[in-house]
Amino acid sequence: MRAVVTRRIASDHPCLAGHFPDNPVVPATLLLETIAAALAEALPGARVAAIAWAKFQKVLRPDTAFHVELEETAPRLVAFACRDEGGGLLAEGRLRLRP
Repeated sequence: MRAVVTRRIASDHPCLAGHFPDNPVVPATLLLETIAAALAEALPGARVAAIAWAKFQKVLRPDTAFHVELEETAPRLVAFACRDEGGGLLAEGRLRLRP
């Protein structure tokens, strides 16, 4: 399975309230939740059991489009990469799926 899904996190998302009002950034937990939702869309029935590893490379600002790239690299293991519109790496990692 390989998929690319485009997402944008709105500036009025409840998780962003108070998350650096003068310099808003998307929290890593919200980005991971968005990745898990993209995975469920690309691979119906897939549920994340654990984050094998994740590395956040660059700040994501609200209202910025980004791409979630997903690839099943082994049984129940999915690699992800989030990239901005210019292809810059925002985050990458591996998710373990539930059996």
